[in-house]
Amino acid sequence: MKEGTAALVTATRAVMRVAHDHHSADDAPQAGAAARAIALGTLRWYLRLAPAIGQLLTRPAAGMAPAVHALLVTAAHQVVYSRNAPEGVVDAAVDATRALDAPRASGFVNAVLRRFVREHGALFAKLDADPAVRHAHPRWLVDALRKEAPGRLEDILAGGNERAPMTLRVDLSRTSVAAAQAACAARGIASRPLAGFDAALVLDSPAAALDLPGFAEGLLSVQDAGAQRAAALLAPRGGMRVLDACAAPGGKTGHLLEIAGGDIDLLAVDSDADRLERVAGNLDRLQRRARLACLDLRDAGALAGEAPFDRILIDAPCSATGVIRRHPDIKLLRRPADIPAFARVQGAILATCFAHLAPGGRLLYATCSVLAAENGRVVERFLASTPTARLDGPPEQWWPGVGAPTDGFHYASLTKAPGT
Repeated sequence: MKEGTAALVTATRAVMRVAHDHHSADDAPQAGAAARAIALGTLRWYLRLAPAIGQLLTRPAAGMAPAVHALLVTAAHQVVYSRNAPEGVVDAAVDATRALDAPRASGFVNAVLRRFVREHGALFAKLDADPAVRHAHPRWLVDALRKEAPGRLEDILAGGNERAPMTLRVDLSRTSVAAAQAACAARGIASRPLAGFDAALVLDSPAAALDLPGFAEGLLSVQDAGAQRAAALLAPRGGMRVLDACAAPGGKTGHLLEIAGGDIDLLAVDSDADRLERVAGNLDRLQRRARLACLDLRDAGALAGEAPFDRILIDAPCSATGVIRRHPDIKLLRRPADIPAFARVQGAILATCFAHLAPGGRLLYATCSVLAAENGRVVERFLASTPTARLDGPPEQWWPGVGAPTDGFHYASLTKAPGT
């Protein structure tokens, strides 16, 4: 099998697992860089490409073999978004039918893709009138953003198709941003500080983490600038008891330990044992220590026996609609019904954790969602039902968009009334 065909086959299988089997792209078998780039690019633009392919079919796509449909969309991505000659893409797709156990579809694939090569300009001229298609985002999400952030709609949707920057967090307790930038430059890795973020360093081009000077020793971590706000907002101090309620993979855990300015008793919790292992590994690299516990904080009694905490961080499970530019499979995996389900989980975790917050303590509720149903409304319902809870200043909403320095994040700081 030719190299180009092999990459197309591998990418098609990855796209099929997401679009038809509803598995995360992270769960797909490891593939080479070329196949992964094709797969992620196809997922990014799937909701634009699939409708265009659909215009060329004589029967509904739902009745087609998933591998054949995924192949058509993946090859269409290569026609529109790669530098490959369209004729070569068509030939590779025809060859790929055999590897995908669909040799009888070769003539059909050939005919559809040759029409797509000729007609895709006219197809998109019509279909792109719809912003959901033009920006390849699910219609339910576009409708929600149109209501909640109408002035930002086009910017957020366009930003969701950008390649996200690779941002580092510098451990300021052990080095400086200027020193880290100089060390990166010495290895030919260009970077720049990010205004408004004391510990952030943005790379001009992505680099392998292990190639970064000081990464293995814990001087640097890969973390979006928006995620770096959590520790700064929670502001733990030496001697405090701190709960990191949804800790995996441990980036925020390490940051909390870095900025405390002294020893803190930090309990890092996650409901998944494998994910908790990632927290342990990250803390080892960062040369930091915390207590780890595998607990489901939806259970009101999960923290029984723990003394009250002075600071609590809830990086709540959510739709991840603020990080679509990093994880384009979210466009295909999320459904409208997921949002109220997430909100119920978020509310339960918030109630469990706040019950263990010390009077006068601070709890930071965070998500990487851009939807009010998971952010402001969750907090509003909790405040309405919890007389001892107070909102500590206006929430922070970081919006993703074209050239945005951060992904989408929401932060709401709550305090518990003293003496309760």
